[in-house]
Parts: sequence; C-alpha cells; structure tokens
Amino acid sequence: MHASQYHINTLKEAPTEAEVASHQLMTRAGMIRRAAGGIYTYMPMGLKVLRKIEAIIRDEMNKAGAIELLMPVVQPAELWLESGRWEQYGDELLRIKDRHQRDFVLQPTSEEVITDIARNEIHSWRQLPINFYHIQTKFRDERRPRFGLMRGREFTMKDAYSFDRDAESAQASYDNMYQAYMSIFKRLGLEFRAVAADTGSIGGSRSHEFQVIADTGEDLIVYNPDSEYAANIELADAPCLYDERAPATSDLTKVATPQASKCELVAQLLDRPLTDTVKSVVLATDTEEDGQTHTQIWLLLVRGDHEVNDIKVSKLDGFEQGHRLATEAEIIETFGCQPGFLGPINTAKPVQVIADLSVAYMSDFICGANEAGFHYSGVNWGRDLPEPIQADLRNVVDGDPAPNGGQLRIQRGIEVGHVFFLGDTYSKKLQATFLDANGKPALMQMGCYGIGVSRISAAAIEQNHDDKGIIWPRAIAPFEVVICPIGYQKSDAVRQQADQLYAQLQAQGVDVILDDRDIRPGNMFADWELIGVPVRITIGDRGLKDGIIEIQTRRAHDSSKVAVDQGATFTLDLLQTL
Repeated sequence: MHASQYHINTLKEAPTEAEVASHQLMTRAGMIRRAAGGIYTYMPMGLKVLRKIEAIIRDEMNKAGAIELLMPVVQPAELWLESGRWEQYGDELLRIKDRHQRDFVLQPTSEEVITDIARNEIHSWRQLPINFYHIQTKFRDERRPRFGLMRGREFTMKDAYSFDRDAESAQASYDNMYQAYMSIFKRLGLEFRAVAADTGSIGGSRSHEFQVIADTGEDLIVYNPDSEYAANIELADAPCLYDERAPATSDLTKVATPQASKCELVAQLLDRPLTDTVKSVVLATDTEEDGQTHTQIWLLLVRGDHEVNDIKVSKLDGFEQGHRLATEAEIIETFGCQPGFLGPINTAKPVQVIADLSVAYMSDFICGANEAGFHYSGVNWGRDLPEPIQADLRNVVDGDPAPNGGQLRIQRGIEVGHVFFLGDTYSKKLQATFLDANGKPALMQMGCYGIGVSRISAAAIEQNHDDKGIIWPRAIAPFEVVICPIGYQKSDAVRQQADQLYAQLQAQGVDVILDDRDIRPGNMFADWELIGVPVRITIGDRGLKDGIIEIQTRRAHDSSKVAVDQGATFTLDLLQTL
C-alpha cells in the first residue's frame, strides 16, 4: 500500500468530548469518526485494526472446535419475552416496532436467538457437544455513552454459545473456551489477567473476566503476585483481619461528636485510628405478601476504612429479590435519628444487623449512638449488643491477606472478554431439550463466551501509548512497517531503494505501507508516531551516500543504522522480537 493511495487524515487536536487516551488518539489518528453519541464510523485505518483482531479470534475459535454462523442484529421480542429478559434487561435494551407494530430489539447479546436455534436444530445426544459463534454488531442503549469505543452504544462483539449433554461435559466446554481465550489474548500482544467474576445479568454459576491491565480501567482487579489467584473486586473474598476477638477493656461511653457525621471525622475528633470505627449502611428489601409490600430494614456494619460490596450483599439470604438504600424517612422511623450518627445500639425499632467478618471480631469499637451529635465508644459484642449475623460484606483493600498466602494487590483493568457457565438458565426457559442416550428428554447445558472486538482496540491503546501517540502491538497494528522516504518525489536513489525494500517486505508477507506523500519529514514522522506503526524505516539521500538506512521501533524509540542490502533481513528479524 502506498500512502498517497490510502486515506490518512490525522488531527492535531482531539474533540472536546474525548476524555480518555484511546478516544483522543483514535480520533486524532483518523481511525474513528463520531456519527452520534456512542456510535462511530470505523475509518480505513481503524477498520484494519478490527479486522486483525477478528482474524486472531476467528482462528483460535476455529482451532477450539467452535463453528461460525451469523445471527441477526434485529431480534423478535417473543424470544426475549419467553426468556423473561424483555423487562429484566432494563433500558439498555433498545426496543423497536416494525411497520406492523410488532416488537423487536436491537440485540445486545444473543442467548435467546441461539437457544431458539438449538431447540429447533438439535434433537439427539449424538449432536452434542456443539459450540456456535459469530462476530456481529451489538447495540446497548447506554444512558451516558462515553470514552469512545470503551463504552459506546454500537460495538462489535464475538459471542459464542456451547451446548452439552450434562454439566460435566459443559464444564469441559467452558475450560476449552477459557484456554482459547488465553491463546487469543496472548496473540493480541496485550498484558492481561483472567479473573473470577460475578455472572451479572447474563446469569449462570461460573464466570471469568479477561481484563486488559491499564491505569484508566474502570474495574478493580484483586490478585496475589505470588500465585495465580485473581478476581474482580466484586467477587474477591475479603478475609477477617483479626485472628481472635480481644477482650473488652473499656466501658461503654456516649461521647459528644458534634458535626462529625463520618467515620474519618469521628476518628480525628476522638484521636483514635479509623480502624477503631464502624460504619453503618442501611438497606431495605421489599417483598410482596397478599398484595401488600412488606419492607425489611437491614443495618450492615463495616469497618470505618472499608466499603460495602453491593454484589456480595445481593447474594445474602433475604436479598435475593433485590435491595435498595433505605429512605431518610425509613431511617428516622427505624433508628430515631438522621443518617450520620447511626448504630446498632438502642434503635427505635428492631432492625436486622449483619456485621462484616472483621467487624464481628472487633472490640472496644466506636459506632453511632442513634442521636445527632453523639457516638458510642468502647462498644463490645455480647456485652453491649447481641452477637451479629456475620458475612463477608466488604471490598478487598490492597495489602489484605491472600487466601493462599501472601498479600493481595489491586490494579485497574478493562474488561474485554467474559466466559460464563450458564447451565440450564436459558434452555429451561426456552425448553431447549434433546433426547439422551436412554431416549428421554433432557435440558441442554449451556455456556456463553464474549469478546469485545472494538473494545479491545481501545483497551490496547489505553495500555500502549505515550505523549506522541499510539504504540500498537505488532499483531493488531494497522500496518507492521512504514517506510518513510525523504524526498521520494525528488530523488531517484531514494525512490528506487524505497520501492525495492517495499517489494522485498511485501514478498515476505509483511503488512507494509510506503509513505510517498509529498510532505515535510517532520509531519510524516509525527503522523506515524501518532498512528503507532511498530517499525519505521527512514531512507534519505544522506544515509544512502554511506550505504545505510535507519530503522526504528515505535515502542523503544531506539534506532539502528543498517546496511541497505540488509534492510529487509534486519526488519524481519526485528519484527520477530515485537
């Protein structure tokens, strides 16, 4: 490819709405152009990146035995009503009507359609296991699309769905996909972690996220540097931080804490460590009984330096149907006090108390006195209040003990892939059955496996960029090599050598572009540093007089002066190291 025959349109400034590096740089490099909020045109350079990502995914999925098909973007509402997700999915599901006023959706995912295919196409245990996948446009009507391709409304995704005879073989399919994903992300050239995760709205009982490590990531990953343990912070077990409960040494005392409505302020006022304080979080659950709504108020207690983990709470007994923050009126009615001074002692009405594992082992701690401007000091379980229900309620913090020894660390990541074991979550709802070896109907066991193709391109940039632009991993760069001839239009020697090297690299299968545009060298170099091609070869009259060309890597910025007749060989060897 010659640059004069390609479309290259770089910008000096990013649009004002571009908040993160990937959005800024993809726009400036001419890889995407905004059509509407969260909806983008992939320009030629950006599309090349997507196609390379897709090719790696498709190759590894095929190697793993998955079979490609293509499901529609527009799906009938009947299937979503049948699965129960027509209402459950929420406002991100874009519902539309055709000219006959029939309901459809723009698919955010394809569990319903693929299960419908399976129940109509698969009849016997002899047809199982099978794994279907496709790479298709998805749409999720984000309330606030932002960060370019990181959280857009329209995006490209690979989703796969496995069908098995029983849970054991379904777990084998899950493991097969897990290994395929490991191979995919290694080939993409990204630093990543596979972490245990919550199944979320997809459902199921086993789940792993694949997270690209980046400081700008929205997710927090908990890991042990000394082992393979890794989990999303939503799922990471937070251990009790005390080996045993120390005996009480202080009397229960009500102390004035005017204006100190937060644990940090209380600790400062009383000259005590923040770890001596207990934070109160009041939640409510609503259940329907005999046509009436019954509301249960819960008091959750975590140490003052910790935060409640909402996902963990949702899995507690009594919270299965959902929960919410209690209203101020409910809090005042239950505790006799406004928020900021709440605690488990002397509540106005009985309340169900659940203490985090660490709080349950604390002694002489500080909590709200259910009276504005006052807290209790020297609080002890068993003496001052009943023993609580104990549960893991909190987020892990950096330095917590790891479950298998050592200390836990936390880093940020961007979720780009997710694998789920679904079991019969969808096959039961849509009655996707087959005849087993005994001729009896049985529900298919399912798994689903997603990769955000367009999101990978953005995540790769968040992980790999500098102040000059993008630094693509070789495997997904729009071009592997750019040849920058100085004076291509004016020097026969430069043009001849550039054309010859270009032909040699092309013959070796290198994805190379020759920049034959009549522009200043500084502008040419700036364009390619912004675009992020891994290897740049500079050819000029001055170097050719000495029989050399200059070859430079984008990541290291180091350059080598190479003999003209060794240019192709040196470049091929260099690419193998990237």
